[in-house]
Amino acid sequence: MIRMRTTLNLPDALVDEARRLLGFTSKTDTVVLALTELVRRRRLEELQALLGDVELEIDVPASRRRPGHTR
Repeated sequence: MIRMRTTLNLPDALVDEARRLLGFTSKTDTVVLALTELVRRRRLEELQALLGDVELEIDVPASRRRPGHTR
């Protein structure tokens, strides 16, 4: 992973709360995890949007019956 040093103006209270909730002592670790999680969630949302709806016409009771078995 390539890392770059940058300056960000982040609300201290927000970073401190995130750091506390995640159990980190490092602001860098907090921001990296937050960004990683954001990207993961958006990718999942994109995949879900591609799935769409599928309608299946399945006779569930018939599919549960075993051939040659009567009740």
